[in-house]
Amino acid sequence: MTSKNSGEHRENENIVKNRELNIWEALTPVIALVAMLAYNVYVFGDDALSGSNQFILLLGGAVAAIVGTFNKVPYKQMMAEVAENLKSTTGALLILLMVGALAGSWLISGIIPAMIYYGLQVLNPTIFLAACVIICAIISIATGSSWTTSATVGIALIGIGEALGISLGMTAGAVLSGAYFGDKLSPLSDTTNLAPAMAGGELFDHIKYMLYTTVPTISITLIFFIILGFTIETKGSADIESILTSINSAFTITPWLFLVPIVVVVLIIKKTPPLAALLIGTLLGAVFALIFQPDVVAGITEAKELTFRSGYEGILTAITVQTSVPTDNLALNDLFSAKGMAGMMGTIWLIVCAMVFGGIMDGIGALDRITKSLLKMAKTTFGLFASTVGSCLALNITASDQYLAIVVPGKMFSKAYADRNLAPENLSRTLEDSGTVTSVLVPWNTCGAYHSSVLGVGTAEYALFAVFNWLSPIMTLIFAALHIKIKQLTTKNTSSHKEI
Repeated sequence: MTSKNSGEHRENENIVKNRELNIWEALTPVIALVAMLAYNVYVFGDDALSGSNQFILLLGGAVAAIVGTFNKVPYKQMMAEVAENLKSTTGALLILLMVGALAGSWLISGIIPAMIYYGLQVLNPTIFLAACVIICAIISIATGSSWTTSATVGIALIGIGEALGISLGMTAGAVLSGAYFGDKLSPLSDTTNLAPAMAGGELFDHIKYMLYTTVPTISITLIFFIILGFTIETKGSADIESILTSINSAFTITPWLFLVPIVVVVLIIKKTPPLAALLIGTLLGAVFALIFQPDVVAGITEAKELTFRSGYEGILTAITVQTSVPTDNLALNDLFSAKGMAGMMGTIWLIVCAMVFGGIMDGIGALDRITKSLLKMAKTTFGLFASTVGSCLALNITASDQYLAIVVPGKMFSKAYADRNLAPENLSRTLEDSGTVTSVLVPWNTCGAYHSSVLGVGTAEYALFAVFNWLSPIMTLIFAALHIKIKQLTTKNTSSHKEI
């Protein structure tokens, strides 16, 4: 996910072990949660994430706490794990707030409208989706963060796609496919560093070994979007000309506006903490708004002209709460609106509730028990890989955190891989193929909640089109089943290995 939650790794994550639960005790909160969420979504539909799902996650945590109480798990221990989980998301929550601020700042400064304006002229509708994958992959490799990619170029591409009449789900799926490809392979990514650390391998050996499954997966993804681009209907050039005219009349469009996103990307490449880079991007956006869009800033407060007071009020309004810039094109009126920091509160609420559920599940030992049960079913090498994939998917769903989906299976399975004479790269690659990339497909996972909120597209809308993300675990299982590029230790318990 990628900064994702924070720049800190979770190598020291504790797997809590109590009096061991039986498998049905461990699964009871999961079954209850899934059942309650399913009914809740049935009743509320797309509005489920507006608050009701958050409360359902708390109810799931209550069920887990009851199971823990019956197994004599101290209340303080459960709350300690919840606190630890919440602490780990501090960076993510602050980044979410800053992304909301940046979106407002970049809207009124004309940065996002400029990206859409020039993008409509450069990106051919037929190759637009494939281009989204490539652009986001490059940015994500350079920055090491799918989160930053989504919050910057991703937002602009969503706007361009909407202007072209392309489904938001398709565009978001292409953006996330590219973003997670780059995030997964970038040595700057925290998950790319975390996976080999958990498996006991080396970073660049891990990256090299991931290429075997990642290149075929991204190739299939690109072919899918190229074919899709030739089959979908997009708006004609006349519509585009009308949109360009409307943008030009509402904003002062100039290439100078691109200095701000360039500065942000450079800062990330220079390993500036994402939170600091986003803050700088927000402040620069505010300065550019005062320079290039004085009428827009003044218009937010309904002032006749830009003064110190109206400028201050306009900038702070755009950064903190919902703001819209009206145009003479009805389609653009929805596009040129931002919710500011306030718009991120629903996502923050969701993450907090998800961390409560995940923390209690970890505190009562349920996550540990579920993972062990999966491990017992691994009688063959393929079974071991399949159990790892299953554990990562289960933790992304139950613990709602991609770091836990890497740390817990990494700790649980590392000895099993060594006992099977398998090199650590096998485990680290599987952790990334199934733990990192699938987190964005779960609505209540920190990654799913974040990207859905930032892009303004529900996970159900983009899940099918996030081809790279759901195809990656399938690809790693195919390689395992066919014994393609499965590294073995040449001498047991040594770091040297060979491929079979």
